[in-house]
Amino acid sequence: MALLEPGMPAPPLHGRDQDGKEVSLEEYRGRKVLIYFYPKDDTPGCTAEACAFRDNLPNFNSVGVDVLGVSVDSEARHRKFADKYQLPFRLLADTEKSVVEAYGVWGPKKFMGREYMGTSRVSYLVDEEGKIENVWPKVKAADHPRQVLEWLESKQ
Repeated sequence: MALLEPGMPAPPLHGRDQDGKEVSLEEYRGRKVLIYFYPKDDTPGCTAEACAFRDNLPNFNSVGVDVLGVSVDSEARHRKFADKYQLPFRLLADTEKSVVEAYGVWGPKKFMGREYMGTSRVSYLVDEEGKIENVWPKVKAADHPRQVLEWLESKQ
């Protein structure tokens, strides 16, 4: 699993969100977007992270950053997750795993001694021109939005 690095062009991103609407990176051109990858809808860590992004979304929007969550769950699972926790941002359903693979976040993981393939918790900030501005490769779920906001504030 090789992560992308700052300065690299962000790979194309296509799919559908929890409402069945097409999502592409091109529609964010001219704005910054934080793409956060997470393992699975409605699990403790992923819920903590999503709710922290929800609670901090006005702070992200005030500095011109959109938030987009990506996992390999289906549109229907994303809809259920978004409804249950009132998530006001888009969740891309990458059931084909093309996005997680392109962004280098799909690979071997270990949990309780068992190895399996899955999505790593990694975030990328993509700038207005579609280049990777920063990468957060090791993310603590509930604390991650604050970490990103602090980084953004340090750059202003």
